[in-house]
Amino acid sequence: MMLLAGLLASGAVLVPAAEARPRWTAAEANAWYAKQPWLVGANYTPASAINQLEMWQAETWDPRRIDDELRLAQGIGMNTMRVFLHDQLWEQDAEGFKRRIDEFLTIAQRRGIRPLFVLFDSCWDPAPKLGPQHPPIPGVHNSGWVQGPGMAGLRDRAAWPKYKTYVQGVIGAFKDDQRVLGWDLWNEPDNGADQYKGQEGKEPLVRALLAQVFVWARDADPSQPLTSGVWQGDDWTPNGKTSAMDRLQLGQSDVISFHDYNWPEVFERRVKQLIPYGRPILCTEYMARGNGSTFDGSLPIAKRHNVAMMNWGFVDGKTQTRLPWDSWKKPYTMEEPTIWFHEVFRADGAPYREAETDLIRRLSAAPKMVVPAAPAGGD
Repeated sequence: MMLLAGLLASGAVLVPAAEARPRWTAAEANAWYAKQPWLVGANYTPASAINQLEMWQAETWDPRRIDDELRLAQGIGMNTMRVFLHDQLWEQDAEGFKRRIDEFLTIAQRRGIRPLFVLFDSCWDPAPKLGPQHPPIPGVHNSGWVQGPGMAGLRDRAAWPKYKTYVQGVIGAFKDDQRVLGWDLWNEPDNGADQYKGQEGKEPLVRALLAQVFVWARDADPSQPLTSGVWQGDDWTPNGKTSAMDRLQLGQSDVISFHDYNWPEVFERRVKQLIPYGRPILCTEYMARGNGSTFDGSLPIAKRHNVAMMNWGFVDGKTQTRLPWDSWKKPYTMEEPTIWFHEVFRADGAPYREAETDLIRRLSAAPKMVVPAAPAGGD
């Protein structure tokens, strides 16, 4: 443990155990990517769920709605979805959780969609609890999302072996399942979730556990790629001014992933910083209209560079992510924001903006790295 702490403190990348499968070579990663279509989709939670617990627990599992919503995705040419899991769901009912994941995969396959599953998350509420989830806070963006494993679990080193059981149990069950696109091991691991108190010492704990998660995941020997996306800082270039967490993520991921919610010129700069790694690039979060990140601005750039794209949000619902981030400081209880922040579809299935869904459909239908001209009079 002292050696591990020293390696992490120095920013060194943890060397996987001898029995774990090695990180894919760049050639292996690119060979996998060459077999994929241009990947385009969204971060997916059904409109009936406030968070990943409510999505997956037996009492609130809603396969009919999921099928209806993934049908909307299929209709605009989406072929992937980034979907969050949670360690407490495994601990609650491992066999039932696996059955629901399998049912989700069956629905997704019927709709031509292969999900990227997220195992852990450092965003929002650090005290996740199973059972009925609280209703949405009126006017507030993502008011019920929960971290996994949460601060109590991070601080209890005696609990860490159960996270190995979760990682290897989920990945092991689906490691050769061609319906699964890949495994995103930890969402924004160094996100401070600063609106919540009581998270002192979080980043070193997350970094130590993520290093182990990469080892555990590789030891499960998945046929699909592993990743964890970088999302903050100004320089992700090799030998750039990256953080210790960035170096861990970039140094251990089979395929590179990142988040960007900025104007298109910043998005393209991010892509160009990551190209020198020589691996496939997946943008696993983008599209915040009020922040300058739009389908119109980012998608054509990504298509030209063959970058996979998964926007945040899909159908407006209990997550309320049509509302902007600043709704945590000033809830939108009296009026709607001028423009929706996230989401593609309204609750009734109508596109928020048809020009956007037309663009997604047109780009997804075109050959890789080809951006077709917009139709006359179109977007």
